[in-house]
Amino acid sequence: MSLAAISGVIERRILANYRIEPEAVRRFLPAPFQPKLFAGFAIGGICLIRLGRMRPAWFPVSWGLGSENAAHRIAVEWREGDAVREGVYIPRRHTNSRLNVLAGGLVFPVVQQLARFEVRESQERLSVNVGSASDGTSIHVSGRVSAEWTGGSVFPDLQTASDFFRGGALGYSAVAGGGHLSGIELNCEKWQVETLAVERMESSFFEDLTVFPRGTVQVDCALLMRGIGHRWDNRGVLSCG
Repeated sequence: MSLAAISGVIERRILANYRIEPEAVRRFLPAPFQPKLFAGFAIGGICLIRLGRMRPAWFPVSWGLGSENAAHRIAVEWREGDAVREGVYIPRRHTNSRLNVLAGGLVFPVVQQLARFEVRESQERLSVNVGSASDGTSIHVSGRVSAEWTGGSVFPDLQTASDFFRGGALGYSAVAGGGHLSGIELNCEKWQVETLAVERMESSFFEDLTVFPRGTVQVDCALLMRGIGHRWDNRGVLSCG
């Protein structure tokens, strides 16, 4: 049995982003995806999200489970008939919840690896460390909430960045056996972001020189979302080449 939708609260979500040379991304994207570009760059990054009160969408009581989760993502576009769709391709997902790992691909179409999360946060500062023994993934993102937009970003201001990442609500990731990608879509009750001024940002995936040659990836910006009701909708599978 696979649930059609799961509801809950985004207690904290960091979108930590890199700008990437497009050819470095095209080499590993599965068909039908192409990188969604901004100012000539592909945009990739890490979503670090703490979910609370997670439950089937039909469940009438505002109670549920919580977990820390991480997803490496690439902004993508693809064609469906005459229409151009947009979303994100997700090559890796991690969680601190053993239940999420066990349920992945069975109860909900999201397969995740188990990882250790260390989080320090206040209203002004955040620091998240992620480490996975199963696949060697390591992540660190730390920064402070700022009223000023990030200098040096390819996005000229917070609103432009917000609009770009809002388009990445539909995410596809590989499923066992290959040949297909499973899709889930994030629907937020409201879309509200803040600037997170990056102090340190590291990812073993984006720093892997066998995937991204030296000089093709640069830290760009980070956004923060907090206290937002939401729903994850199962969007079935997409055939890939």
